Amino acid sequence: MKTLYLDIFSGIAGDMFIAALLDLGVDATKFERELKKLKLDGWHLHISRGQKSAIAGVKFDVHLAHAHDHAHTHDSHEHGHHHDHAHDEQRNFAEIKQLISRSKLSAWVKQKSIAVFQRIAEAEGKIHGLPPNEVHFHEVGAVDSIVDIVGAAIALELLGKPRIFASPVVEGTGWIDCAHGKFPVPAPATLAILGARGIPVSQCDEPHELVTPTGAALLAEFVESFGAMDNLVGEKIGFGLGTHENRTRPNVLRAILGTGGKRRVTGNMKHAAAEILSPVTCHSSPLDWETDRIAVLETNLDDCTGEILGAFVETALAAGALDVFHTPIQMKKNRPGVLLTVLCAEADADKFCEMILRETTAFGVRKTIAERRKLRREFAAVKTPFGKVTVKIGKLGGKVVQAAPEFEPVKKLAMQKKVPVKQIYEVAVQAAKVLKR
Repeated sequence: MKTLYLDIFSGIAGDMFIAALLDLGVDATKFERELKKLKLDGWHLHISRGQKSAIAGVKFDVHLAHAHDHAHTHDSHEHGHHHDHAHDEQRNFAEIKQLISRSKLSAWVKQKSIAVFQRIAEAEGKIHGLPPNEVHFHEVGAVDSIVDIVGAAIALELLGKPRIFASPVVEGTGWIDCAHGKFPVPAPATLAILGARGIPVSQCDEPHELVTPTGAALLAEFVESFGAMDNLVGEKIGFGLGTHENRTRPNVLRAILGTGGKRRVTGNMKHAAAEILSPVTCHSSPLDWETDRIAVLETNLDDCTGEILGAFVETALAAGALDVFHTPIQMKKNRPGVLLTVLCAEADADKFCEMILRETTAFGVRKTIAERRKLRREFAAVKTPFGKVTVKIGKLGGKVVQAAPEFEPVKKLAMQKKVPVKQIYEVAVQAAKVLKR
């Protein structure tokens, strides 16, 4: 599995991130074809090669169709999207989530894009005292910024979904004009997004904003840990060019694609990096597990019949829930009850919350977002005296650590051979153990 290291010595914005990945080799034609699945009108891309402070790289711009003068939004102000329209079309988080969910983009791109917007919505919600779904994005609700965030996920998928690490976050100083008025750098949303993930920020003497809210959300969602490069073999190097002329450093994002890359944590980064992702920073070699974020939905019920619960489990699983189960609990006044739990993709949380409220006796649902670590999974066929059986294999660090027969093929084979399921299953377990050696 490849490693992507983001050297953010000069900050990060959405357009710089995409530009750096294009410079690493992401196919621009495939990238644009995927973006068009959003069914979002009124834009076209401009991708070009150029230089910034004698550094050659890629410049990425989203051009909008309406020919009117426009004051730049905050997220694009420092990093150079081209606007030709009179007013950014502002959308709230619920509308953006619906736009992405209804598209024909891959499930991974949908999930990650919505997760990035979720981070921004939660940060803006805290600033304005609003629920995330009601937040209207002042800086990232425009078409070009939606393209930036969805485009970032598309570019990562086209790059093979590498593991991502980054240098410590460096921000500039000074003041910015944004929808909240005149504010010191870092911008309120940027600081809130990074703070929610526990990412430390240091400021340098560059008198400009370097990290935009979109850039901060991309770091918070995709980067596993922050620190200096250590044992990283840089096979390809890409540069994403910004627009601003910095005084102390080139306005570029350097992205390094390679192999290896142990995380070395030193100085005041040690405690913060351990908080960010201790399972990774505590190991001397990369772990190639898969990661994602899911929603955990829970509600306590003491007046729901077994028939209703059973029907709900079947309905929710058929609708795409990752898992559904209920656990006996003791409720108020010593009443017996059940804890109903639904695990689902983060993007589907609202759908299953509504399902719980409509189809059970629940009056409310608790939602928690959880990060998962999963073994990389493969399937293989093993030979048994009764025939071949499909086995699910779980790998970590390139080695098989789990191997288990798939039950349905075992059941089908048992029916064909007219022998007990248990007999074939036990033989298949023994055959699977060979794969772990």
